[in-house]
Amino acid sequence: MLKEILITFFTAMVPVVELRGAIPLGVSLGLSHLGAMVISVVGNLIPVPFIILFIREIFSWIRKHIPKLNNLITKIEDRAHVKSEKVLRLSAMGLLIFVAIPLPGTGAWTGALIAALLNMRLKSAMPAISLGVLVAGVLVTGITFGFVEIFT
Repeated sequence: MLKEILITFFTAMVPVVELRGAIPLGVSLGLSHLGAMVISVVGNLIPVPFIILFIREIFSWIRKHIPKLNNLITKIEDRAHVKSEKVLRLSAMGLLIFVAIPLPGTGAWTGALIAALLNMRLKSAMPAISLGVLVAGVLVTGITFGFVEIFT
């Protein structure tokens, strides 16, 4: 069972896949719906503070030492800036809503990147992203397995 937990946990840490892929994977590996959701939420949140605190420095380092990746970094930043326009109007609440919507291009990674690029403080961004991830976890679990089945 530890193997299944770790696979689910680390899958939730992967950008793009995040908990949208980790929850169904965890259940398919034999975890309960609630167990897969909790493990996925925790795994999805682990990278968030590091992204908020260090991504700008990481991007700067990459641009300096690996110039061939400059276009990729610029593309990532541009996508985050476009998505950040929606968040700007509502600040932390906008970030929560953005992260909570379980669609491609939203989620903890993009939310953390937006928070970093908007210079949001960790103490205001982290609770918003955490609650957004929790809401997304409930939505993904409910949509995937049925809301009635989750709570019975």
